[in-house]
Amino acid sequence: MACSSCSTGKDGQPRGCKNNGTCGTDGCNKLTVFDWLSNMSLPNDQKPFDCVEVRFKNSRKEFFRNTENLPLSIGDVVATQAKSGHDVGVVTLTGELVRIQMKHKKVSPDDKTIPKIYRKATQRDIDIWQKCRDKEEGIKKRSREIAISLKLQMKLSDVEFQGDGSKATFYYTADDRVDFRQLIKDMAKAFGIRIEMRQIGYRQEAQRLGGIGSCGRELCCSTWLTDFRSVSTASARYQQLALNPQKLAGQCGKLKCCLNYELDMYLEALKNFPPSDCKLKTKKGIAFCQKADIFKETLWFSYKDEPATWHTLSKDQVLEILELNKKNEKIASLEEYAADNLIEEKTTFENVVGQDSLTRFDRPKKKKRRKKKRRKPKSKASSNAK
Repeated sequence: MACSSCSTGKDGQPRGCKNNGTCGTDGCNKLTVFDWLSNMSLPNDQKPFDCVEVRFKNSRKEFFRNTENLPLSIGDVVATQAKSGHDVGVVTLTGELVRIQMKHKKVSPDDKTIPKIYRKATQRDIDIWQKCRDKEEGIKKRSREIAISLKLQMKLSDVEFQGDGSKATFYYTADDRVDFRQLIKDMAKAFGIRIEMRQIGYRQEAQRLGGIGSCGRELCCSTWLTDFRSVSTASARYQQLALNPQKLAGQCGKLKCCLNYELDMYLEALKNFPPSDCKLKTKKGIAFCQKADIFKETLWFSYKDEPATWHTLSKDQVLEILELNKKNEKIASLEEYAADNLIEEKTTFENVVGQDSLTRFDRPKKKKRRKKKRRKPKSKASSNAK
């Protein structure tokens, strides 16, 4: 999905709205929710749910009560209640799905502190809102210069204006506690607005700013992932991944959230699987596990004296050998079991006409034919002279 300004230009290149998923039409697919109840009508005696979900810049979403019973639909720009003044946001969800979302976020629908929606945004509200949004990039650059001049160990990652332009929230990341009292004074003097500083984590920073992951797709946290679960290196060990911090870390510098996606499947498969540090006792010597394939149920063992020679065993064979070892019985050698796993490779395809040649689409070079020089016939005058 994409908004109209994200469409392709005349030259075939994408124009891009340059809003990082925060365009007014809510069509850049940044934490958008599909309302699958939109085409269903309510029973006669039931009133529509009076709370709606509103999204502001990037991934910030809040619930508001529709006290005025305004006819709202997804994509409407509304003016909402704020601590001082009003804010402007885009409606992302209405109806009974909001009740489910509130239950998921542990927000009570009967809570009287839920802010309310004032009205649908007028053209004047939208103009002020867009004007403030256009100033955010310049203010962020200037605020970073002020923070550097004060030698503060912090990183200002994003700026968000309130809809009426009276206040700006600065999001920053820092490893330690930062004394930014002088920074607030300097920024308030430079910009002439109320300043609010809010510290966020590195994962929240990546969620707000977005980006492209190593898989080539948009970051999960900026498109659909809403809760951050703890990720440990044990998740990588269970999935037999190399503990390379450069490959396991995401854009935020923390371990990738996708390490948890298939973890349950691996844990389920490992329940009846031999441990990776198991040892097999044979008459030829002790064998150690070198590698294991969980889903193929295959393990590779090598003798202590022959670490370069691996023998392929199935999971059932390893469990059988371990049971014999518990009874103080040793097998003759691993070769007897590994010989049963050797499967003769059947030739199913032969490259007869050269389909797999890398140069099959290249034009053959034409051989240059040498032109034979014709001998000039001797003139009659020269022959008579002789």
